[in-house]
Amino acid sequence: MRLARARTPDGIVTGAYDDGVIETERETYELGVDADLLAPTRPSALYCVGRNYAATLDQMDYERPAQPDFFIKPPVSVRGPETPIPYPRFSEEVTYAGELAAVIDAECSNVAESEVDDVVRGYTIMNDVDALDQPGRTARKAFDGSGPLGPWIETDLDPAGIDMRTVIDGEERQNANTDHMLFSPREVVSFLSERVTLKPGDVVAFGSPANPGVIEPGNEIEITYAGVGTLRNTVAEAETEG
Repeated sequence: MRLARARTPDGIVTGAYDDGVIETERETYELGVDADLLAPTRPSALYCVGRNYAATLDQMDYERPAQPDFFIKPPVSVRGPETPIPYPRFSEEVTYAGELAAVIDAECSNVAESEVDDVVRGYTIMNDVDALDQPGRTARKAFDGSGPLGPWIETDLDPAGIDMRTVIDGEERQNANTDHMLFSPREVVSFLSERVTLKPGDVVAFGSPANPGVIEPGNEIEITYAGVGTLRNTVAEAETEG
């Protein structure tokens, strides 16, 4: 099942999504008519793993980490699908990175790998937008609009063996499979839960395949993970609010 969150005349709702229609217990809404998609969750934090694909390590000349190498984006990073990504005023080198992400369903800590599926609501897609010319990982990663998320949460998904691709203005830039991860999604969630208490709605992103690259205002970014869907956003001019 796909769980979508949308703005409607009745307020913000969450319901089952199918073929352009969101169904709640009370009403049915049609995208583009009486509903607009929002990011599928409102996380207290986005926990993001870097350096999780061997090809990326080779491309960026990084050392292979001994354990998941993670950082945190704040809630203001989130942007929904079809929502412009504001190009940050303070950077001249902004990049995309198409990532699979889990959405946590229950408050949890110290979760065994074998129990991860019990605490994950489902999977969605995140674009790890990075101001590459900024000093230090936090300055590069944590800013308004740096975590576009969506388009919905797929609740019935095995994250292993999923094909992905990123397309910029019709040109394919990334093409990979989640089997190429160094640390699997279940390993990552278990690892993080030993260090922080994960809250319902929190996001855990599993890193980007090779070929993350530069984006410019006006670009359209489409990130697709098979079985999940496509996260689509355009890049806004620096002076435009997201």
